[in-house]
Amino acid sequence: MTVDDLTQQQRSIRVKELAQSVGFDACGISRAGFLEKEAPRLEKWLREKKHGAMSWMENHFDKRLDPTRLVEGSRSVISVLLNYFPEKPLPSEPADYKISKYAYGEDYHFVLKDKLKQLVELLRENFGTVEGRAFVDSAPVMDKAWAERGGLGWIGKHTNLITKQSGSFFFIGELIVDLALWPDQAIGDFCGTCTRCIDACPTDAIEAPYVVNGSKCISYFTIELKDAIPDEVSGQFANWVFGCDICQDVCPWNRFSRPHSEPLFHLNPQLSQFSKSDWEEISEEVFREVFRRSPVKRAKLEGLKRNIAFVREKKNR
Repeated sequence: MTVDDLTQQQRSIRVKELAQSVGFDACGISRAGFLEKEAPRLEKWLREKKHGAMSWMENHFDKRLDPTRLVEGSRSVISVLLNYFPEKPLPSEPADYKISKYAYGEDYHFVLKDKLKQLVELLRENFGTVEGRAFVDSAPVMDKAWAERGGLGWIGKHTNLITKQSGSFFFIGELIVDLALWPDQAIGDFCGTCTRCIDACPTDAIEAPYVVNGSKCISYFTIELKDAIPDEVSGQFANWVFGCDICQDVCPWNRFSRPHSEPLFHLNPQLSQFSKSDWEEISEEVFREVFRRSPVKRAKLEGLKRNIAFVREKKNR
């Protein structure tokens, strides 16, 4: 081992300590470079139009696969995880409407970006000049692939990142930097023969192990799709009106999920009191107040009403 190797290892240990100090649950490190394994999969997925109306996923194909094209001079990808598993789920009777757990509190884009900015400042305090960029779903970065490569977990059959210690209810963020660091090793796949996520998906969006047709996912229909929801999926939403957690809820690894410790992710108290009629009769004023800094804002009031009406009307047919 060379002196430079030892220095990189020491830096990596310090980076992980700093990531923990700002509140991240885990940190993994990869060498920046071309994602050879992911390239043909992504090309095939896009060619088969599994991204639906999300045309932005076709953009910057080369940058999506190689961070050195995205951030000039980059040498390392620092991946971080932040747990969002709630202490208690949204109170719900069988007939009530449901939203994904990731939308219970404040929009994760703001929360992770603030923590990543803190981490960058700490890196500069510890290592001097460090150039790079922070990413939280804000650019063509394959965050799950980098987290897997950085040894944080493996990409499950539902294509979410799974950790052996805490399941899959995590947000992922990255710092792509010019700092030379010692990389972690991938840990391998521990899904085994389990197919619970595939069997449980009501819209058959998981078309094969590790292949999700995004254009058939409930999260796609309730968040990304701006047009009318197609009739062929009527009665299949299981009351989900923003996002969906089914494939994660049934995953055996999520028996290890533990409640998060981030106050900004706590369930909005007003939302915890919502009845079925409150959802159906929601006004612009209430929407702005309850979802002011929530991911649900992305759907807008019109989109949320569309989703609720679709679930209500299709179930009553």
